[in-house]
Amino acid sequence: MVLRRECTARQLRLAVELRRLRDAAGLSAIEAAALLGVNRVQISHIESGLAGVSEERLRRLAAHYSCTDEAFIDALVVMATDRARGWWEEYRGLLPTSFLDLAELEHHSTYRCDVEFLFIPGLLQTEDYARAAFSSRVPELPHAELDLRVSHRMQRKVIFEASVPYEAVIHEAALRIKVGDRATARAQLTRLLELSEADHVTVRVIPFDLDGFGGTWSPMMLAGGGVPKLDTAVRDAPHGTGFIDSEAQLGVFRTVFRRVEDASLDSNQSRDLIQRLAKEL
Repeated sequence: MVLRRECTARQLRLAVELRRLRDAAGLSAIEAAALLGVNRVQISHIESGLAGVSEERLRRLAAHYSCTDEAFIDALVVMATDRARGWWEEYRGLLPTSFLDLAELEHHSTYRCDVEFLFIPGLLQTEDYARAAFSSRVPELPHAELDLRVSHRMQRKVIFEASVPYEAVIHEAALRIKVGDRATARAQLTRLLELSEADHVTVRVIPFDLDGFGGTWSPMMLAGGGVPKLDTAVRDAPHGTGFIDSEAQLGVFRTVFRRVEDASLDSNQSRDLIQRLAKEL
């Protein structure tokens, strides 16, 4: 068995789900190994993401773990057998792994939802806006890495070509803050309006004058998995990007998103506000 030197977030998620199934079945790693005729170390490698698992072995384990959710098992099989190398692999070793993991997550997502308060969501940013945003980072990025981050962010937009349902809820503050110069800000709002016209894209705005909005003041993202159990929430933190997949925490994020969504203007009202702000620039 050839071990991976580094596993992706998607490979690690598969490993975590297999471990959760085994724990739910009340079986030890030694007992699971016996079911496959392997040793405990091999099960440990599979459940840590360092080794893959074949479809036949995955289905055998799921059966012995008494998992009867066929849609969930099929989704795990897809995760286990997909060997495709996406466009993000060209950045491996050049950008932090979290950038690649995010692009891979988006590539496989069945829907995407973003909530932002101070910046335009990355998928909706123009190149000039993205460059200005990355340029404000402390400590300052080397020029070569700045170019790579901007390029990577622009390539992430391929998700729109696949018509993946996308919804962004953006606070009015993010629309008014000038990231870059006035021309950059105006072009960004214009681009936001253009993207919002697509059938699979929804842009909603939380206005300043909304009464009683406490909400959440931290950006968040939800990405749909092959089945709801495999959804993922993403949060940015000072130490890096965090991928959240526990059912309890996902429930919290879904609730927060619904509340933020309910507090926002509808699509038409949001476009009217964005158009007005663009004219003011």
